[in-house]
Amino acid sequence: MARIDELRLMARVARMYYEKEMRQSDIARQLGLSQATVSRLFKRAKEEGIVRISVNVPHGVFSELEEQIIAAYNLRDAIVVDCVNEDEQMIQRDIGAAAAYYVESTIKPNEVIGLSSWSGTLLALVDAMHPVSRKNDVRVVQILGGIGNPAAEIHAARLTGRFAKLVNGTATYLPAPGVVGSEAARHVFLEDQYVREAMAVFDEVSLALVGIGAVEPSELLANSGNIFSDAELDILRGEGAVGDILLHFFDADGQPVKTSLDNRVMSMSLPQVRQADRAVGVAGGRRKREAILAVLRGHWINVLITDCFTAQRLIADAR
Repeated sequence: MARIDELRLMARVARMYYEKEMRQSDIARQLGLSQATVSRLFKRAKEEGIVRISVNVPHGVFSELEEQIIAAYNLRDAIVVDCVNEDEQMIQRDIGAAAAYYVESTIKPNEVIGLSSWSGTLLALVDAMHPVSRKNDVRVVQILGGIGNPAAEIHAARLTGRFAKLVNGTATYLPAPGVVGSEAARHVFLEDQYVREAMAVFDEVSLALVGIGAVEPSELLANSGNIFSDAELDILRGEGAVGDILLHFFDADGQPVKTSLDNRVMSMSLPQVRQADRAVGVAGGRRKREAILAVLRGHWINVLITDCFTAQRLIADAR
């Protein structure tokens, strides 16, 4: 236990700093102490319980839940979004807004951003984004083929082009369907100069923004025509598939499901997603929970942005 004289000095220093808002250097000068002594007194004041620091977490912020998910699944970061209910469209909107803020806050000069096509959640991200302050040499590359049904194709172009404009970057499009009719057709597309140039950028991606899909395709993806037939989806289910990233499917443990269907996909590979400095999965909702859990088990992403209902379930599954 500190002597009463030392306790008195600790309390005096603490009041000057916290109540009078004086700088440590000014406290040291006024009391005739060295700045190192003032710092030591602050530390002792905490140890003696004179100073107690508490963080009042605002309603709707899930800091503890985020920390639990990071620890449970060995993530770099997790963002849990408050949602009033489990309506899929509302969850997409709320997660998209949180993901937009994440991008605005973390984008770096010389960033190479990979952006998935045909994701309703990433479309919500773009709709919620504000223009970022100018960064040098930002590139945005489409990492899933953006050609599809003309009625829906505008969404893929809007997603990539508008995002690139918002981050003051240049856009590189992948001028191919997400799913082609045969392996031979895929080889034909790979001979195209612009397809090759886009896919050559995949290994340079530093920030990958991807949706996480269930085996049953979303409405936007289905409307694009970039889907497998019902019979082919049954094959994937029979092999244990529970979801996909960029139309690459995986099982409940996050292990890739190997079928010939993978040879018809025009997108960034799962290992390429994993090697990005920040591989960000943006997804939520009851329909996708099994797929999100599998992605975390497979360690395909290192940042997750999801809703509070999904996050609570992920912690329960981890236990």
